[in-house]
Amino acid sequence: MLTGQVFQGRITVLLVLLVTLSACSSRQAPAPVVDIQASVPLKDRVKTSIKGTEYIVKKGETLYSIAWRADVDVRTIAKLNNISSPFRIYPGQKLRLTKKSSKASRSKGWTKKSNKSSGKTSTKERKKAVAQKKKQEYGKTVSGQKVNKKVAATTKANSTNGQFSQKVKRWQWPFKGKVIKTFSSTRQGSKGIDIAGRRGDKIRAAAAGKVVYVGNALRGYGNLIIIKHNEDYLSAYAHNDKLLVKEQQQVKVGQVIAEMGDSGSDRVMLHFEVRFRGKSVNPLKYLPRR
Repeated sequence: MLTGQVFQGRITVLLVLLVTLSACSSRQAPAPVVDIQASVPLKDRVKTSIKGTEYIVKKGETLYSIAWRADVDVRTIAKLNNISSPFRIYPGQKLRLTKKSSKASRSKGWTKKSNKSSGKTSTKERKKAVAQKKKQEYGKTVSGQKVNKKVAATTKANSTNGQFSQKVKRWQWPFKGKVIKTFSSTRQGSKGIDIAGRRGDKIRAAAAGKVVYVGNALRGYGNLIIIKHNEDYLSAYAHNDKLLVKEQQQVKVGQVIAEMGDSGSDRVMLHFEVRFRGKSVNPLKYLPRR
């Protein structure tokens, strides 16, 4: 009698194993590939960027949203296409995103003598330009240095031409939650920071400015808000549940602009980005330390 019960128990275990294996083999499509650096599938994330030299405007897009995806300054695209402020575009419009490639005729005109004499100078100038760009990018200034009249005049001219950045008077955290992902400069890395929270938490403007985009046309960002703080800086707030501002609306630093959600994401959070002249920069360089 005992032997029969043991035999029956073994048959039951075998049946359970067969059902489990059958369920596992029922998937006909491979599991979706997800980038560990992002909260959305990699295939969707790649589609958010624009890599070509031209682009056809789609419904719901603005010049700011296109510039954001192309990772370039909106003024660059506007200039290439002779579009004046307030940068109105329409669906079906073809936009040039980069300048037409020109022949490298300048290099042919250089002589070996001029290259030798200017080699060291050009290297120094390049290093100086890179250092200056970093100072502009994060609003840093140089003090305690002697400046002659010629340099001062050049600086003033460059400032007039918009080559030096305009500082944002005050930055604040858009939401004081835990940072669950930090900025990465790698190609597939996060172009901002992710802040955890709960659905409905209030999202605030990180600095004063004008709302230049409200919508969900940027795939992978969900319900998105982009704020222009000055001619150099933009900030973006993604994955919102509710959007509480409209385009062209002026907002103050700390003003509630949205409610946190999980639109375009696999969890409730805020994805926050800062752009300097169209290029992604680390938001933690601007936000107050805590």
